[in-house]
Amino acid sequence: MNGYVADKDVLLKRLRRAEGQVRGIARMVEEDKYCIDILTQVSAATKALEGVALSLLGDHLTHCVAEASAEGGPVAQEKIREANEAIARLVRS
Repeated sequence: MNGYVADKDVLLKRLRRAEGQVRGIARMVEEDKYCIDILTQVSAATKALEGVALSLLGDHLTHCVAEASAEGGPVAQEKIREANEAIARLVRS
């Protein structure tokens, strides 16, 4: 079972909202809207996706990593490595 299962509906709602924002950005480009207005919307969509990513990361840490840590051994090491890599990817993006 995935750690985000309890928040799945909330995550899907956020993702649908972000999807709508991206469609709106594409429409703005098609309609030759002012670049600063488009950049503002890109920033908003980026923040929405970052919110989803942080929520998923938090769920992963409190569920998957915590369970693996309780078990210990190589499984725990692997989950911690995965979490570190995910955090690094988020920080770089």
